[in-house]
Amino acid sequence: MFSERLQLVISPEQRRRLEEEARGRDASVASVIREAIDAHLGTVDRAARMRAVEEIAAMQGGPFLTPEEINEAVAAEREQQFDLPPAP
Repeated sequence: MFSERLQLVISPEQRRRLEEEARGRDASVASVIREAIDAHLGTVDRAARMRAVEEIAAMQGGPFLTPEEINEAVAAEREQQFDLPPAP
């Protein structure tokens, strides 16, 4: 899930090229930009992701929620945000 917002200023030519690339891929301009960033700067490797998973799994005590509790909280927030009826 993406949660960080970034604002940047680009030239009209850069925008035209981004939009053309996005249309050609049937994708959003934002996804083209994210892919370009990952291609240029790299991504987090599998070993780093696995270490993070292991660290999360080892957490004990504290105010942690179970995956089920997280899913319920997200669903409740979506219902409230979009004024949806509660899930069955």
